[in-house]
Amino acid sequence: MILPIYNAFHPILKTKTKEIENIDDNILKLVSDMFETMNFAEGIGLAANQVGVSLSLLIVGDIYNEKDVLIHPRKAYINPVILASSEEEEEFNEGCLSVPELRENVVRPSEIEVRYIDIDGKEHTLEAGGLLARVLQHEIDHLNGILFFERVSPIRRTLIQNKLKKIKKGLIVPDYPMVLADGTLTKDLEKVANS
Repeated sequence: MILPIYNAFHPILKTKTKEIENIDDNILKLVSDMFETMNFAEGIGLAANQVGVSLSLLIVGDIYNEKDVLIHPRKAYINPVILASSEEEEEFNEGCLSVPELRENVVRPSEIEVRYIDIDGKEHTLEAGGLLARVLQHEIDHLNGILFFERVSPIRRTLIQNKLKKIKKGLIVPDYPMVLADGTLTKDLEKVANS
């Protein structure tokens, strides 16, 4: 089922999410719905609070290398925590499904180590670099109530204020259903589901 994505200025996206205690059918259904939503919105990652659920869960879609070889099949990360980050950093142009039509360069560590639980309840530690490290850091930020544009330079923050104000007011809306800062829904979910 396609879920509406929450606008960056909705209060749920500024609140730290709760850890998941039990992986039950509701969590598995949420993971499935999040993948359907992310694919519909043409994203590469999605955090649970972006669909209005304040739980420590994120998903990452398939990631391919420059030779078009699948290097990361789609996966859910439950209660993910960054254990270590490299001193080396990279700049990358990021966007976000909760912040329509805004892209900005963000500097982040190029490699990270993440501990997480998979949907079978098994704990893993993963060393990630490249795009996977970038997506995981972006989505883990969401789980901690941090938005990507809060990580850009003060000068860039000043330059994007007008666009952010338009996004907050709902004057810039995406092609997918979105819950605005005031809680109103932009598109009829029934029509989206049947399109």
